[in-house]
Parts: sequence; structure tokens; C-alpha cells
Amino acid sequence: MFATPLEAEEAFYEALEHADLSRLMQVWADDEDIVCIHPGGLRFVGHKAVEESWQAILASGPLHVRTMQSVTMQHMASAVRVHVEQVGSRAESSGSFVSCYATNIFHRGPTGWRMVMHHASAAPAEAGLLDLHDVPDMLH
Repeated sequence: MFATPLEAEEAFYEALEHADLSRLMQVWADDEDIVCIHPGGLRFVGHKAVEESWQAILASGPLHVRTMQSVTMQHMASAVRVHVEQVGSRAESSGSFVSCYATNIFHRGPTGWRMVMHHASAAPAEAGLLDLHDVPDMLH
């Protein structure tokens, strides 16, 4: 279904943008070994629990999520993507958003790359701007 972890992740955020629960759940692996943790929320384990958690969130409408400061670690059959997310509701005309740190984990199986974990937590409003990153030494 998804040829790369990035393709799966783009489908995930696009589904949030359209409040499309069915499409969102197509990104997730079919087995019960999936986990989702929303900012300040409980841990949801298993396909049904994860789906119900997203259904409750998307009942309020679409979410606009902009990812920044992405870090990717990829191996043969797994990939981890870590972002700063700026999350806003399309219903809000003020353009306000909240910042979150998000970790998305993908596994490659017979049906391509699928999400097995999404973990988001609250971050300071300045996240992404003030986060420290290692920068390799430059030779001149």
C-alpha cells in the first residue's frame, strides 16, 4: 500500500486534514500491536482502541498539522520519524495552534509500510525554534 514510510506519514497527516477516519486507519498496521498516545491522554493499544481515540478527536472536525524539524531514523524494516507538530483546528479562524512533539514509528510488512505507533506530547510554543540539534563540525 505505501512504498515508503514518508508516503505512509503523508497519508496520515492528509487524513487528519480531511477528518477522514477510514483513510487514517488505512495507514495503521492491521494487527493489534499498535499504540497511540495523544498529548496529555491515555495510551491506546490495539486497532479498535486506536480507531475509537481518533474518532473522538475527529468528531470536532479536521486538524491542520504542520510538521517541522523532522528527524528520521530508518532501517530495513522499520522507520522512526520525530517532529515538532504545529496543530490547529480548521474551525478556528484566528490561526492559533499548539505545539507538540510527535514520534511516528512505521514497520514494513507484506502490505508495505504501515504505522505502528504515534506518540504526541505537549511542547512549548517555541518548539522547533529553540530545540537544540547536533551539527557536525565543518572542516574549512
